Amino acid sequence: MSVDQELVDLAESIFADARDAEQTGFDAELWKNLEQTGLARLTLPEAAGGSEATLPDLAAVLTAAGAFAARVPLVETDLLAGWLAHAAGLEVPSGPLTAVAGALEVTPSGDGARVVGTLARVPWARAAAAIVVLSGDHVVVLEPSAVTISEGVNLAEEPRDTIAVDATVAAGAVGTAPAGAGAEFRLRAALGRALLLAGAARGALAESVRYAGERVQFGRPIGKFQAIQQQLALAAAEVAAAAAATAAAARTAAVDGFAADSTAFAVAAAKARAGEAAGQVARIAHQVHGAIGFTREHDLRLVTTRLWAWRDEDGSDAQWNDEIGKRVLAAGADGLWPLVTGTP
Repeated sequence: MSVDQELVDLAESIFADARDAEQTGFDAELWKNLEQTGLARLTLPEAAGGSEATLPDLAAVLTAAGAFAARVPLVETDLLAGWLAHAAGLEVPSGPLTAVAGALEVTPSGDGARVVGTLARVPWARAAAAIVVLSGDHVVVLEPSAVTISEGVNLAEEPRDTIAVDATVAAGAVGTAPAGAGAEFRLRAALGRALLLAGAARGALAESVRYAGERVQFGRPIGKFQAIQQQLALAAAEVAAAAAATAAAARTAAVDGFAADSTAFAVAAAKARAGEAAGQVARIAHQVHGAIGFTREHDLRLVTTRLWAWRDEDGSDAQWNDEIGKRVLAAGADGLWPLVTGTP
C-alpha cells in the first residue's frame, strides 16, 4: 500500500514552516492550514468532513508532525474523536477535536442524557471545539461550555487537562459505542502516539547530524570524529527500527482492520519499539549537542521533550512489551513464527 509522495511533501512543508521554538500550546494558524489542505481529517469519510485517505497516508503525515513538533491534535481529531463519533452515528463536530476513554455517569434524561464525572489528562481539551468521550457503551460529545477545565501539561508543555462535567446534553450528542470500541480506541491511540514518536526520533537525529556538521572542535567538525559518528549511527539504527515498526503497524491496520489479532500485535510492537528508540535517540542527541542542547532556547528540546513525554502516553514500553510477551506465550512454539511474520 503506497503513500502519495506529494502528500508527504505537502505535510513536511506545512509543518516545517510552522515550527517555532518560542511558542507553546495550540497552533491555531497551523490548524487552519491543515483544515484548508484536508490534512486535519485525512482518513475520515467524506460524510464526516474527511479526505478518505489511507492509514499509511496518515502515518506519513503523523510522522512528519512528530519530526517538526507540530502543536496540533491530529491524532485526537482524526484517529480518535472523528472515528469514534462517526462510528457511533453522531455528527462529527468541526474544528480541532480531542477524545478520551474513561468512566462517566451517563443517565438518559428526557431528550438527552445527564453526564457527570471527571476525566484526567485529556489531550488538548482547552483547545478543542468538542471532546468525544468513550464511557462504557456510550459515546458522548461534550461542548466546551458543558465542562470545567483545569489546565495541565506534559513534559513537552502540550495540554493534558482535567475536565469535570455535570450537565445535560442533547440526544444528538449521545450515541451507542460500536462493538469492541474500547479495545480499538486503545490501539488507535497507541498507533498514533507511536507514529509521532517515530517522527520525533527522526527530527532529533536530523538536528544532531546538522549540529555535528557545524560544531567545530580541534579544528574540524565534531561529526568527523569516530566516536560521534558511532553514536549517530546507533541513533540512525533506532530511528530506522521505529520507522519500520510503525509503518508496518499502520499497513497491518489498514489491511486487516483494528479488530484483528495481527493488528493488535503489530501496534504493540510498534509502540514498544518506538518508545525504546525514543530513550536512546534522545540520549544520543543530547550527548552530541553537549550543554547547549539542554537550554530552553535550543530547538532540540522540542523533539526530545516529546520523546520523553510520548513514550509513556497511551501505554509505556513495559506495558506493551508485557502484552507482546503474553501473546508469544499463548501462541506457543509452533505459533511463534506465524505470529512474528504475520503468516498463517
